[in-house]
Amino acid sequence: MIKYALACDHAHEFEGWFGSSGDYDDQAARGLVECPVCGSTGVRKQIMAPAVAGTKAQRSAPEPDARMREMMMAAMSEVRREVEDNFDYVGDRFAKEARDIHEGRSEERGIYGEASPKEVKSLLEDGVRIAALPPAPPKKTDVN
Repeated sequence: MIKYALACDHAHEFEGWFGSSGDYDDQAARGLVECPVCGSTGVRKQIMAPAVAGTKAQRSAPEPDARMREMMMAAMSEVRREVEDNFDYVGDRFAKEARDIHEGRSEERGIYGEASPKEVKSLLEDGVRIAALPPAPPKKTDVN
């Protein structure tokens, strides 16, 4: 796995994990790497310093960053599960339905679905309160 510091064309900074640098390049070229804040696919890698491996003794206990990352991943998974279990999935009608709820034309309720970066930007500019759904955790695969 490789971790990249990324930024979108709206200056939102975030991290992305990829199986290899080639995986990042492939996904970025196909427009699959998007900003978790605004949904923009105009994403670029930022300058990063490489991680340098320490001694065996240092590697035996997880670093605080690893523990924090594990806690954050668990929390994001719980948020995603809560939304999927209790909110209405509206698919690609998300932007229209969110705007209708915001403007009182549709019943107030939790919804989730898909929206283009342009739709997300428009909703945010108009004061519609939305947030990106945390990504689904990676699928566990057998490594034998």
